[in-house]
Amino acid sequence: MSKKSDLEKKIRDSEAELDMLEQKRLRSLSGFIEALVTHETPNPEDVEYFRTFSALIDIERENLRELRDALEILNTK
Repeated sequence: MSKKSDLEKKIRDSEAELDMLEQKRLRSLSGFIEALVTHETPNPEDVEYFRTFSALIDIERENLRELRDALEILNTK
């Protein structure tokens, strides 16, 4: 595979991973918000899941930025 097509595949994979992580974070967020709305203490697991998925999303976004930058450099050559 060429370098460009390899990067394009990695970008698609990274975007899919990011979508999956965001969906999981939304599910954990719903339990957290429900507790806030009902004036209860949020389940510590929901809070931890939210923090974990948020951190993973940040990492994946940075990875995606780097992949897109690398592809942009290839396209300008």
